[in-house]
Amino acid sequence: MTSASGHRRRVVHPGAWWMWATAMAVAIATTTNPVLLALVLAVVVLTVVARRPYAPWARSLRLYAALGAFVVVSRVVLHVLVGMKTSETIVLPLPQVELPEWARGITLLGPVGLGGLVGAFLEGLRLATMLFCFGAANALANPKRLLAATPPAVRDIGTATVIALSVAPQLVESVQRVRKARVLRGDARRATRVKQVALPVLHDTLDRSISLAASMEARGYGRRAERPFVTRFVIGVLMLGGALLTCVGVYGTMQGSGAEGVVSDVPWWTTAPVLVVGIVASVVGVACAGRSMRRTRYRRDPWGLLEWAVVACGIVTLVAVRAVLEDQPDARNLSVSPLAMPVVPLWLPLALVPALLPAFFTPEPERPRRTSAPERTLDDAAPGRDARALRGATS
Repeated sequence: MTSASGHRRRVVHPGAWWMWATAMAVAIATTTNPVLLALVLAVVVLTVVARRPYAPWARSLRLYAALGAFVVVSRVVLHVLVGMKTSETIVLPLPQVELPEWARGITLLGPVGLGGLVGAFLEGLRLATMLFCFGAANALANPKRLLAATPPAVRDIGTATVIALSVAPQLVESVQRVRKARVLRGDARRATRVKQVALPVLHDTLDRSISLAASMEARGYGRRAERPFVTRFVIGVLMLGGALLTCVGVYGTMQGSGAEGVVSDVPWWTTAPVLVVGIVASVVGVACAGRSMRRTRYRRDPWGLLEWAVVACGIVTLVAVRAVLEDQPDARNLSVSPLAMPVVPLWLPLALVPALLPAFFTPEPERPRRTSAPERTLDDAAPGRDARALRGATS
């Protein structure tokens, strides 16, 4: 990616965008305040619109918006079908279906209250907002550059993840190439048959896969250095033990911190060291395993002050939002029984201001160059609609 002067324009490291989006998702993971969720959505949308590149893979935010809407609708429908109906204000007087004895405790249908509907909607909106945050990271960070930035030890997992993230954009590009080829041949009709669209797209996908496999094999992709048995054993113990200690530490920390729905007499500071030891062991294991991977990079994505600033904006927002919610517990969740207006402290919108700063201090995406098309004549025109248009203009 180069600018008009021939220099490569500075691009934010994909890992920075993913950390920023993860911090935004964690900030609203324990709240159902609709005002806070709406503000986070607004911040994410503004950042994506301002800094997403001009590429097909960057146009995937609509897909995540549709997925979020599906999550909200599914959560409301599940509440109507099998949810607990405890609200006094009935809005849907549905009949209750009696279930067999083995399904005791499950209520099918029944009168649906306003408070239950609002609660189900807000829970679905919280999950949809978290999905939207990760969709924003997918729209801001190039999946191919994300693969190059993954640690060598988790290269296989990173490859599978990036392939899963880039399937839809690659299919969109293939469909666009097929349609453009049909137009150049003079066939401007909208192709709807499988033979007209699916088969050319499949052929194009197979050709690109074969070319990619040959390119990766020629560059020695996936080769490993020889390691003694003791080294392999120590690395395995570090990675597996670190993962287990991390899981135990996260569970114990959530219990001791008084998370919603979790009660325990174990204080969080007794399990926090276990979490720290697990994270350190995992990092050391990944670093040691990565030394056996031999790979080259044409251009390394730099990680500098710009990336640290983006990550810091996300972390500051996370800490500020959590601090406000801890200071004002009534602002964490909306009261649905009885139904009340959401509590919005003055500091809550201000806590989201740092998350919006990357939309202004990060480099603007480079716009695609527009080359002037040469003047066309009747002899150069493609058959079909273009030729008929030129004949009409010259007659």
